[in-house]
Amino acid sequence: MKIKGKSVSVFKIRNRKGYAAICSGNLTEGRTAQEACARMEKALRRKPKK
Repeated sequence: MKIKGKSVSVFKIRNRKGYAAICSGNLTEGRTAQEACARMEKALRRKPKK
């Protein structure tokens, strides 16, 4: 899956409910794969800290 031209990996979290998404040093979690992707979109919009 790609968001803003960057590759995003979504996977089921072991021993927990929900899914996680990883992209560009960001990790997000959600109950569904779609929720994890939506949260990743928000994380990628943030500006990097200086």
